[in-house]
Amino acid sequence: MSSYQKELEKYRDIDEDEILRTLSPEELEQLDCELQEMDPENMLLPAGLRQRDQTKKSPTGPLDRDALLQYLEQQALEVKERDDLVPYTGEKKGKPFIQPKREIPAQEQITLEPELEEALSHATDAEMCDIAAILGMYTLMSNKQYYDAICSGEICNTEGISSVVQPDKYKPVPDEPPNPTNIEEMLKRVRSNDKELEEVNLNNIQDIPIPVLSDLCEAMKTNTYVRSFSLVATKSGDPIANAVADMLRENRSLQSLNIESNFISSTGLMAVLKAVRENATLTELRVDNQRQWPGDAVEMEMATVLEQCPSIVRFGYHFTQQGPRARAAHAMTRNNELRRQQKKR
Repeated sequence: MSSYQKELEKYRDIDEDEILRTLSPEELEQLDCELQEMDPENMLLPAGLRQRDQTKKSPTGPLDRDALLQYLEQQALEVKERDDLVPYTGEKKGKPFIQPKREIPAQEQITLEPELEEALSHATDAEMCDIAAILGMYTLMSNKQYYDAICSGEICNTEGISSVVQPDKYKPVPDEPPNPTNIEEMLKRVRSNDKELEEVNLNNIQDIPIPVLSDLCEAMKTNTYVRSFSLVATKSGDPIANAVADMLRENRSLQSLNIESNFISSTGLMAVLKAVRENATLTELRVDNQRQWPGDAVEMEMATVLEQCPSIVRFGYHFTQQGPRARAAHAMTRNNELRRQQKKR
């Protein structure tokens, strides 16, 4: 044990409360002042404990933010601005630069025939741009002007020679109209097993309650006419994915399932993939663009499902790993070849 540690050992059993009781009021006040001399550079202490309170005034009341802002603004207006070291008078010094005219040497001057001189003197800027492109002077213009002049048989440039690249003017594409599907009516038709209903499309309807979607998946278990079921961008999560998985285990007529652009996690996708193994009629499955990347285990499971389910000939997902991507591509090629051979028979 070092000498410093031995020195500290004698203070281990000291009763601090007994010492404080024996101090006089003047000594307590002095001790308080000493304790308030905190370290202002200690970032581990709160701001109020880094130095002592030096204010002797009593509190004036609660904080009035508007009055404080008004006071600060008035104080800022009353402060005199600092004078410039060199005052600005607006005087212009020096002479403006004038570009000197360059005389073309006699050996560089080109003399054309009178007909060509007259034609060029009356040519517009657009015509001069097309002539420069035909002569191969592509450094004088932008790539768009050059290729427009070369590929088009007419004068298509409406501006003069310019090497400034300007963006193309595209026509605005209108937004896709909202989905007009009546959810309640669609649910009734699915439950009644309507013969004319072959597609259930609820894409981009983002305010569908979870119980309604669960009831729809429950009704799809016994439906025998719906061939396509799409829930793209409906904010569906794992509860809906589990309901879809239960539906796939019992439905024997569905051929296309699309649940892209939702909030399904790896757990929900894994449940759907396991249910696809028990379904022999599904030919198209799309699960891409979820809120988060599902992970390597889910991608490996996707490749395994495609290898074990020859009925799936269309699969929508962008693989991030090379191994599952190669396995899935090989499985899709095999499944499509098997489907082609079945059609020949």
